[in-house]
Amino acid sequence: MIITLTGKPGSGKSTVARIVAKELGYKFFSAGDLRGQIAMKHGLTIDQLNEVGKKEIWTDKECDDLLEKMGKTEDNIVFDSWLAWNFIPNSVKIFLDVDLHEAARRIFANQRPDEAHKDSVEEVFEMISKRLNETAARYKKWYNVDFLNLKNYDHIIDTTNLTPDKIAKKIIDLMKGKVLKSK
Repeated sequence: MIITLTGKPGSGKSTVARIVAKELGYKFFSAGDLRGQIAMKHGLTIDQLNEVGKKEIWTDKECDDLLEKMGKTEDNIVFDSWLAWNFIPNSVKIFLDVDLHEAARRIFANQRPDEAHKDSVEEVFEMISKRLNETAARYKKWYNVDFLNLKNYDHIIDTTNLTPDKIAKKIIDLMKGKVLKSK
């Protein structure tokens, strides 16, 4: 079974995907980590890479082609990705929603090396709000998809007031139900 985990920044996608993969004995793949590596390889932050991506598709294409290939050749994997659901249509598609103010608080407390450092939760809120809107526009332009349209997903989980372990448990329980139904 393939699980594609999508959601807003700070919703817990990466943390939860790792927990779910470990609990189920699945492989884990993060499109965000790969894009961060691509950005750093080019001497850019992730936001600078995204800026280039408004005009040039190569910033997404390398990662997206790999997602599509993996979706056709691998099984028992959890993808942490904004677009894996689109490239792997036979996956269980889960969207993690979160209040953006809570997301900004979480991200501020755990800033990544491929992002420009922010000095306040308010700056992080502005950064993720802008990133969310610009990413949605970029995916609409290049792929004609809206990753924020919740109709694209099989399950939506609001993570605002949940710990990563509780979110992972919800997903694992969903997967156990799917396995039982398919037998």
